Amino acid sequence: MASTARRRNLSTTLTAVAIALTGTLSAAPAPGGQAAEQRTKPTIVLVHGAWADASSWNGEVSLLRRAGYTVRAIDNPLQNLTTDAQTVQDFLKTVKGPIVPVGHSYGGSVITNAAQGVGNVKALVHVDAAAPAVGETTARLSGPTSVLTKGSPADLHDAVPYANAPSKASALCLKEDVFVTKFASGVRHDQAVGLWATQRAATTVAFNTPSTYAVWKTIPSWYLISTGDQIITPDPEKSMARRVQGDALQGRFAPHAGVGPGGRDEGDPVRGLLRALRRRSTGRSGRALSRWGAGSRRPSSRR
Repeated sequence: MASTARRRNLSTTLTAVAIALTGTLSAAPAPGGQAAEQRTKPTIVLVHGAWADASSWNGEVSLLRRAGYTVRAIDNPLQNLTTDAQTVQDFLKTVKGPIVPVGHSYGGSVITNAAQGVGNVKALVHVDAAAPAVGETTARLSGPTSVLTKGSPADLHDAVPYANAPSKASALCLKEDVFVTKFASGVRHDQAVGLWATQRAATTVAFNTPSTYAVWKTIPSWYLISTGDQIITPDPEKSMARRVQGDALQGRFAPHAGVGPGGRDEGDPVRGLLRALRRRSTGRSGRALSRWGAGSRRPSSRR
């Protein structure tokens, strides 16, 4: 699902996060035989959001592996935030060494719950993602101007039953026009239609389950903002980026399904991230928003 520019920009950003974390882990002298373990590069675990699957990360997996990182993109059940987080947590507990979970969209809610109590999770990265506080639901974080908030359910989704669903719950598939023009507006049209046809449904329970944990309060976090996002809109993304007290990167005009729209190179985000990391390492605030692609143009309406 990711455009070429999203893959390049996100993989570069994740590499920068991983490098920074590797440096942090190896900065202090290790007792006994722990030095090698502290120099270990973190494993990056990619968690997709609603209406997608693990293959949406294929581009990032390829680029990050070429950069020398162990990367796993895992299936997110999209059934219920509590059980989805447990599924992801069970996987995290099988990974040895430091871990950086990365969540896109609803996947952000999942990682901030899944990381609870997993001591080798060293940082979180939210990509156009929900970062709920305890008691918040993913549904309330899209923002008042989101297409999900403004549109009527009948115009947005096809609701279908699923096995063992609670009373009045349903699985939601985005309608073709919404998927192609709002969710995946940065993807080539024929590819977006194919992704719509193969989308993975997300349940109403997943969106409306309150978050039990907010691990972003306790470990380093990063946030990538897309100013062209019509699903989780820029204002709530910026608010969430500020409250996680982490370093944020802002992609100008980028849509929800791709940090860089239309396959164009929207600029290198690593410079902004590294500046933010230097601020953090010198004790200055890490809450400033950096912008990559500041000179980019709006994506063409041609898809």
